[in-house]
Amino acid sequence: MEVEPALLRIPAASVQPIKHADSLRKAFGNYQSTNTFRDRRRVLVPQPGEPTNQMISDIPHTLREHEERLLISVWGNPLQLPSSTPFRQQQAYPQTVAKSSSKVFSNTYSFISTPLYPISSPTPGHPSTQQVRLHMPTEAFTGCKTSPHWPPLKGQPYLTSKDAPEEEAVPLQGVRGGSVELACSSGPTPLVVLWSFIPVDSVVPRPVAVTDGASWKVEAGASTLGVVSLKNSSLVLEELQESAQGYFLCQALHTSPGQLHTTYTYLTLAVLVPVYKPQVRLSDPSPVEGVSVVATCVVREGTEPVTFAWHHEAPRGPRETLVGFTEPLLSLDPVDRTHLGWYVCSAQNIVNAVNSDRVFLDVMYGPDKPAITVEPLGFTQEGFWVSERQEVTLSCLAASNPPSHYVWLRDDTQIHTGPIYLITSAGRTHAGPYTCLAHNNLLDTRTQSTIQLTIYYPPERQPSCTVLPATPGAVILLCTWPGGLPTAQLQWEGPLGTGPAASSNVTWSHAAAGLPNNSVFTCTGQHPSLRLPALCQIMLWEPPWSPTCRTTATVGSQFIMLGCEWTGGHPPALLSWLDGQKQPLGGSSNSLAVHLLKAHGGLASKEYTCRGSHPLKSADLHCQIQLEAPQLAVAESQVSVLEGEEAWLECTLRGGVPPAQLLWLAPWQQQVEQSTSGFMLYSKSTQLRLQIRDADPAHHRGIYQCVAHNAVGNSSQDVLLEVLRYPAPPNVTINHLMYRRHRREVQLQWALQGPGNLTGFLVQRRSSVSSPGTGAWETAARDIEPESRDRLLGGLDPEVLYAFRILALNHRTAGHPSEVKTPVDPPFSAYPAVVGAAGTGMVVATVASLLVFQYAARHPHTFPCLGRLLIPLEHRDQQEGSGEDLETQAGMETPVTSSSLSPGQEATDAPVNVTITVTAAAS
Repeated sequence: MEVEPALLRIPAASVQPIKHADSLRKAFGNYQSTNTFRDRRRVLVPQPGEPTNQMISDIPHTLREHEERLLISVWGNPLQLPSSTPFRQQQAYPQTVAKSSSKVFSNTYSFISTPLYPISSPTPGHPSTQQVRLHMPTEAFTGCKTSPHWPPLKGQPYLTSKDAPEEEAVPLQGVRGGSVELACSSGPTPLVVLWSFIPVDSVVPRPVAVTDGASWKVEAGASTLGVVSLKNSSLVLEELQESAQGYFLCQALHTSPGQLHTTYTYLTLAVLVPVYKPQVRLSDPSPVEGVSVVATCVVREGTEPVTFAWHHEAPRGPRETLVGFTEPLLSLDPVDRTHLGWYVCSAQNIVNAVNSDRVFLDVMYGPDKPAITVEPLGFTQEGFWVSERQEVTLSCLAASNPPSHYVWLRDDTQIHTGPIYLITSAGRTHAGPYTCLAHNNLLDTRTQSTIQLTIYYPPERQPSCTVLPATPGAVILLCTWPGGLPTAQLQWEGPLGTGPAASSNVTWSHAAAGLPNNSVFTCTGQHPSLRLPALCQIMLWEPPWSPTCRTTATVGSQFIMLGCEWTGGHPPALLSWLDGQKQPLGGSSNSLAVHLLKAHGGLASKEYTCRGSHPLKSADLHCQIQLEAPQLAVAESQVSVLEGEEAWLECTLRGGVPPAQLLWLAPWQQQVEQSTSGFMLYSKSTQLRLQIRDADPAHHRGIYQCVAHNAVGNSSQDVLLEVLRYPAPPNVTINHLMYRRHRREVQLQWALQGPGNLTGFLVQRRSSVSSPGTGAWETAARDIEPESRDRLLGGLDPEVLYAFRILALNHRTAGHPSEVKTPVDPPFSAYPAVVGAAGTGMVVATVASLLVFQYAARHPHTFPCLGRLLIPLEHRDQQEGSGEDLETQAGMETPVTSSSLSPGQEATDAPVNVTITVTAAAS
């Protein structure tokens, strides 16, 4: 098959031959005929009028000044342009862009070269014949032997295969979506650089870009490779596409002194595809424990080789890599609960490594046998124990997926649902067996467990430490703490070491010898339900001082009680009573010893002894008591007071065992009580004082007796009380007694007759004897000062005739009453009344006259004569300029004045009423 060569119009300079077609074949794949590619080199001269194929791309190029025009045509014949046509005018050809300098060159040579890319199949949209021509004018050219114009003219350049350099294709890699720069051969700056591309699955070259150093042009179809641009002579591919994988050829045209040569750069570009995000697919996302499960890691794209890794992340654990699993298939046979969790597949190639999303493998299993725990935790042989009144939490856990449904049973009765059963305050009734039932609803499987719960409770209160009654030479310590579950453990510890231990109660008999005073013994009680041990302590100490003896008589003095007390000490002291012959009276007792004796007079002067002993004291101590009758003493045997004063009688007890009882007897031989009227008793220690208030000779005068008695004998003392009267006051006589204020008051005046002491006066009244209302004397006034000599007495009835008398008082002693008198009326005086009535009448008459004149002036027709007299007078007043209003003058009232009466006159004289009536009648 003959391949039509393409044309390349170049200057008439030397051209280096193209060699090593085998290198091109290696870079661009197998060709139909390698011999054709290697051997077909000839120079063809186009004939005049030869048709020109259309250019498939615009090829901009700027030639340096003094250079000839260069046109490159691919897949067609060269475009013939007149020599005289400037490049700037080449725009008439739509498929060709030609640029040149201002100078048009006429010397053009044509050189025909061999075809570079012979192919066997055409490219759609292009001629079936692919060729490259080097075209020079027919006047001067060189060519191969196969050219009809062979041999070339003498002195012209020509191509030879032996001059072509040997080059190997340079392998490059790029990442899809990234960028890559394809560098052309190094060296001086070329005149023209042409980049072309052959895909992997094709042998047809495709133009990519061309540049002349000043500007560049990218073929429109090159966008399938990515974003194409030229950087100097390098081809830059950005946003690299997978279709850019193939073979790239860079043809560079260079000039050197005296010759023109072409360089070729062959590159192989491999476009690497990143691994796409893998996806994990499970054969069964929710398998039952024991079956087989396969996990597949699916990768949609990515440059081989791709390696895989598997990662597993448990729900409550870190992510871990499954060692040894590097295939896209992960087989879990059989699957168990440890396989539950998230799975991630990692895919990696030369470009990148990507992890898949997590996929959860939910393995169904269980429930296992429930595990029951109790908080707070305490173990017994049967199960668990907790303390009374504690908050108890019973937790049930059975491994299961999905989680188990829990039911709590007690005595085959459901008491709760849920994994946790809470007892807010544990009581003894909560003791017993508890069963937890676990149920997997999905698998419909059940398991259960049972525990025994015991409620521990401590003994009530605290341990009790006591000392038993002392025995000679030893002390017996007892510690008890009964009750509780289980029983408490008790142990004694003393100043000399540890004592015995036992449950509930423990006794320790400790030798008293060598024990110091204030020795402390501790009993420690421990119980499982108590966080801290319970303690009780006993301090052994001596009682202070010595025993104290006393006696008391029972009610009615039938018995005498001998009491002996020695307080303090631990253990308490041991006491006993002895008689005068040192013989024991009854038994012994702790701290307090009491012995009763039958009361009789023969016990006087008898002596009794109380003996006290203590383990910490080396010797016994004693106290003694002697029975005796009481003795009395009075402060005064005779007391005198004035009538109405207070009297004090005092009696003191001296001696007497047992203590005596004191009392006072009145002159009439009756015991004076606290409630007796007029008497008060004051008892203080051994004294008894009697107070007599408001002494009265008739009631209080006489002999008072102070009596003391006990179970052994009696004693008494007499006191004489004299009540004296005050002396009589002087006599009184009435000087003046007269009525006042309409006989409702009376004025009384009196005078003293003779010397004497007095403290006041008393006025009495009664109805007069001549009156039918005669009655007894009643007090009209009292508490009158002794300096007063008159008194105004009110509240009298004018219809009653009264009689008055007055008495002088000296405290409670009243003098002889005065003579009895009745009040008299005051003398009558009419002169003041007449004068007052006359003055009042004159004022009233004057006012009435003025009113009449005023009325006549205003109504002259009523009184014609009087009106004629008054009117001229009125006119005269107006002419004088008087501005007074007659009506106002007539209406003025003259103040009424009256002489005021003196108080004496008002009190003694009867008022006179005078009434003047003025009547005015209208005509």
